[in-house]
Amino acid sequence: MLELAVAHALYTRHPDFSEGKLAKVRSHVVSRATCAEVARELGLGERLVDHAASTQTDEELERLSRNRNVLAAVIEAALGAIFLQHGFAAIEDAVVDAFADQIEHALTSRVDHKTDLQELLARTSRQVTYTEISVEGPPHERRFTCAAVIDGEELGRGEGRTKKAAEQEAAREALAKLDDENTS
Repeated sequence: MLELAVAHALYTRHPDFSEGKLAKVRSHVVSRATCAEVARELGLGERLVDHAASTQTDEELERLSRNRNVLAAVIEAALGAIFLQHGFAAIEDAVVDAFADQIEHALTSRVDHKTDLQELLARTSRQVTYTEISVEGPPHERRFTCAAVIDGEELGRGEGRTKKAAEQEAAREALAKLDDENTS
């Protein structure tokens, strides 16, 4: 339902965009990270804590209410329930409005640094590999550090709560260095 609403809005508003550009923007907007961001903006984590049964400790509830995967699941479930109650046509505009800032961000910024870096390097028949440098913290609060390695040289290093997030940060840093090299 979310993907359909976003795809329809993008296609309607930007008919001149390539299928690849539309798919990249849609993919970012409907990602777990973006859904969790919108859930936070709508205060769904706090509402979850306020209405949760007391089967867990307050500390567990607080941790769950901030968890990206939980928040993404909550907003997806809420959207599904609203869709079942009211139908697609009645809620499409409201769904798109709730994600408007994320759509705009995806349209005007680099949002998938790994893909952008891969595409840039492919033009010159180069490749990037990602190396996990370290993993720290307990299982529920991991911190990953990864490096983006191009032609045997580390061009970017990133940290994140997931390996994927650390790789995205490493790719972002590598892109910035390559952009600097190309403008110098």
